[in-house]
Amino acid sequence: MNILAVNVGSSSLKLRVLDDNDAVVATKDLPKSTAHDLAPSLAAFLDESPAIDAAGHRVVNGGREFTEPILLDKGIDTALAALADLAPLHNARSLAAISALSLLRPELAQIACFDTSFHLNMPAKAATYAVPVAWREQWGIRRHGFHGLSHAWASRRASELVGRPREQLRLVTAHLGSGASLAAVAFGRSVDTTMGFTPMEGLVMSTRSGSLDPGVILWVQQRKGLSAADVEEILERESGLLGLTDESGDLRHVIDAADAGDKRARLAYEVYVYRIQTSVAAMCAAMEGIDALVFTGGAGEASSRLRADTCAGLSFLGVRLLGTTNEGCTGDGVVSPSEASPAVIVVESREDIEIVHHVRELLA
Repeated sequence: MNILAVNVGSSSLKLRVLDDNDAVVATKDLPKSTAHDLAPSLAAFLDESPAIDAAGHRVVNGGREFTEPILLDKGIDTALAALADLAPLHNARSLAAISALSLLRPELAQIACFDTSFHLNMPAKAATYAVPVAWREQWGIRRHGFHGLSHAWASRRASELVGRPREQLRLVTAHLGSGASLAAVAFGRSVDTTMGFTPMEGLVMSTRSGSLDPGVILWVQQRKGLSAADVEEILERESGLLGLTDESGDLRHVIDAADAGDKRARLAYEVYVYRIQTSVAAMCAAMEGIDALVFTGGAGEASSRLRADTCAGLSFLGVRLLGTTNEGCTGDGVVSPSEASPAVIVVESREDIEIVHHVRELLA
């Protein structure tokens, strides 16, 4: 059975066809600009690919309504559309992909797989905001967490690399890309994460601010006349590394500029790394320890510099790197000394495998 995995990220749309052995038999990355007119690109990809038997879609936010993968139909599509505001950078594009594929292959089984599902059973103390009861019980305000498919895969793959069952490990998984989050995965279960009700909470990201005093939002609205729409646009698309540098949200460009003496870029990089370091420590506290720190996502996988600088501030936890191994890492692997505890691991983000596994389980 060939299954198409459709992965909508904050900066791209990835298409992968996997066979029964999880081998990729067709692949294509589309820029996010194609999301508004996806059908032609998707049709071309399907024409060039082996025949597919089903499709699985990454949907960032399932809210309270969707707690596990679900077979899509018109009623489900309508319910998903109502959740679009919870993840404006992602959910709308996921719906566009679902709609385009439905038009091209109306008989094809399509399954939605939710990033929030992995974090659904976090302890109440980690998932609960200190807001009024009505907000929590009537409006469903809680910490959802995101990047669940990536954190699930990273924790599963890390256990293979260290040769111990995931159920015996306390892992901090760091998904560092255009969007970024950490998760505390204790014995196979997410017990805390840095993102919250929306993907805006937590770490500094490419264009998102990460955690921010809500008083700042009130202040710029009441004292500076910004509307709610203005604030949303700025915090989602004009903040983070882009806001700090006023030039680029691309970590590679930020590092290059910092090394060339750009003071804004240097500060941006220091803020970015500092937030990761302090949040790793928080995730360790949630598990009362750590057995491995796992880097994944575009920046987590590709930047040996980011891994080295992050780990340099975590030596008090016992985190150590093998410099040459870290610098030469080009795929999955352990980049810490063999005797070190915690281990430091690099894992290629394979949300497509998690999606395909969910599809198989549901159709079975």
